[in-house]
Formats: sequence, structure tokens, C-alpha cells
Amino acid sequence: METSHPTQLGFTHFIAQADGLAHFLLIVLLAMSVITWYLIVSKSIANWRMKQHAQAFLDRFWNASGLASVAAYLQASGIHDPFSHLTHHGLKAAEQFRSKTGQRLIESGSEDEFLTRALRRAINQDTARLEYGHTMLASIASSAPFVGLFGTVWGIYHALVNIGMSGSGSLDQVAGPVGEALIMTALGLAVAIPAVLAYNFFNRAKRQMLSEVDGFAHDLFAFMSTGVRNNTHIEKDAAQVYTASMNPAPVGRSA
Repeated sequence: METSHPTQLGFTHFIAQADGLAHFLLIVLLAMSVITWYLIVSKSIANWRMKQHAQAFLDRFWNASGLASVAAYLQASGIHDPFSHLTHHGLKAAEQFRSKTGQRLIESGSEDEFLTRALRRAINQDTARLEYGHTMLASIASSAPFVGLFGTVWGIYHALVNIGMSGSGSLDQVAGPVGEALIMTALGLAVAIPAVLAYNFFNRAKRQMLSEVDGFAHDLFAFMSTGVRNNTHIEKDAAQVYTASMNPAPVGRSA
């Protein structure tokens, strides 16, 4: 590595003098950074939209005259958040219970058990959607510093080899190349820190959302199984009020 002109040292000089492995590590760190910021931006937008849809649905739900009105609203506006997704599954479970034949394993159990299984499946699906990208963020946060450290060690090794071959071991000849190698550690930290912060932020948002969904699921179960509001108890001979597909369009990959 050329050290006779210290004014030329810096990131550009480091890139120019780096070997194939160093370039590969830089590409890896760049890819990690791009993925991290893509997830940060996309999940932030998805979270904001999901909260807007959730607030609109909850306002409509709590002010509805009954579950039939909620069913009509879902069929008209679609499913865009965990609360409407949970309600969709509850209403579909009610319709399936009314028309069950008793010949399928999924139809076994009482109406409360039937509804509980449907709501649990919906919550599990929402949990998987809310956790989208978390594994990638955690992996980048934990591995990026070590990728950068490996690049630093590799750079220092080559810098010392070149210095030894030049026959000059003065401080000014050593500090420049070694300092350049430390750039890799700085880049690793620059990639890891946003990933750590994003993971913690989105994980907290996920826990808050699931806590609210869990409470809503208890209310929905009470309304549908005990008929707390307007006699919404599941009656086998009641007219069908909800005809949406059991597999709606995905809510979206959100926080």
C-alpha cells in the first residue's frame, strides 16, 4: 500500500488499494444497508397505513348497530388491518358453523370452540405479518459489526505486510494505512446501528398492536358467542349475513 504521500490517504485511497476480499465485504455491507433502509421505509409506511385503517374500522365497529352492519362494512371496504382481519375470520366462522355438516374435522366442537379456533388462526396470521422483516433486521444488526471487523483485520494485515516490505516502520508510515483499515469497522457500525434501532422500534410496535388485537378478540368473542350486543349469538338457523371469501387478500406486510 502506497504511504509516501499521506495527503492522499482516505476512503478513496482505501478503495483503490483494497483487494478482492475487501471489495466483497464492502458490497456485503452495502447490501445490508440497502435492505435495512428498505425495511425501515416500507414498514414505516405500512405501519402508518395500517393504523389509519385500524382506527377507521374500530370507529365503525364500536358505533355499528350490530355485527350485520360490521359485515356489510367489511364487504364494502375490504380488509386492511389486523382488527378487520380478525372480525372477518370471526364472521366467517359463524357462517361456517351455521352451515356445518359435522363430517369434517374442522367442524368438530361446540360453537365457542369453533369460534376460538378461527380467532386464534387469525391472530397467528397477523403475528406472522407483523413480524415480516424482523429476522432480517436482527441478523444484520448482529452480523454487520463483525463483517466490518473482519474487513479491518484483513486491511491491517495487508497494510503491515506492505509496510514491512517497504522497510519503513515509522509512526507516520504505519498510522495512515492502519487508519484506513479501520474504515471497515466504522462502516459495519454504520450499518448495524440503524438495524438495531429499527428492530427495537418495530418489535415494540408489534407487541403493542398484538396486545390491542388480543383485547379486541376477547370483546369480539363475547359479542358473537354470548350475544351481548343485539342478540348476535351464533344461531344455526339464522340468515347468512357474511359471504366474503375465507381467504381474503393479505392485510399487508406491516410492523
